[in-house]
Amino acid sequence: MSSTFRNLCRSSPWKWTSLRFEYLDRPGTGADMVRAWLRRPGALRLETPDGLLLHSTTGINDSRDGLYISATRKSWLLPAHLVTPVYDGAGLVRRRPEAAYGEPSFGNSRLAAALDPVELAGNAPVPMEFPDSNPVDVDEIREVEHEGRMALEAIVRPGRNYAPADPADPLAHPGRTLIRVDAGTGVCVASQSLDGDSSGTGHWMKILAVDEYMLDDLFLAESMNLTDVRRHISWDIGPVA
Repeated sequence: MSSTFRNLCRSSPWKWTSLRFEYLDRPGTGADMVRAWLRRPGALRLETPDGLLLHSTTGINDSRDGLYISATRKSWLLPAHLVTPVYDGAGLVRRRPEAAYGEPSFGNSRLAAALDPVELAGNAPVPMEFPDSNPVDVDEIREVEHEGRMALEAIVRPGRNYAPADPADPLAHPGRTLIRVDAGTGVCVASQSLDGDSSGTGHWMKILAVDEYMLDDLFLAESMNLTDVRRHISWDIGPVA
């Protein structure tokens, strides 16, 4: 069961391309909740519950010539969904390939980590001879329902090899942390520290839709007035002469 949990934590980049959700940091109030639209690889829109725009990606159509001219090896890595990982028998990712990983965020590194919680598992299983080298120890795994969706819940404890994307804002805090990972997307939908000074710290996420069609217009500062092809377009036909 622990291997299933870890493989699910590695699987997010291959389980979805767009996500609509609500996000709340813990401790917090309803006023701190944001609504988000995210389309991989780099488009993000954030709004308050009453519809006030907080952030909208502005560079999704920018030229990348400068990036490639820099001639660093990282510049030429493909997005994760264009490379093939090693899967287990259940279709979860056992070993992640080298790729251009990274989720868009806006002043919140925990949100980016929650969208792809690989920091809880590492890119591949550790050797059987060294089980203590896992990033976190995983206990008390069970299936739960989270905001109407199935998830795996576990108690994790950071090990000596735990390397969070942002050390100042990890998913797993010192001591025990309650973690929930959505079974359909591999997104960490909830975390809550249970011990020490950080007790109560974490986040809560409600997934509203997966792989919805999202126009570029949604992520631009200035509307391009593009037509949403999902909506019926009525044609007014005048009288025939």
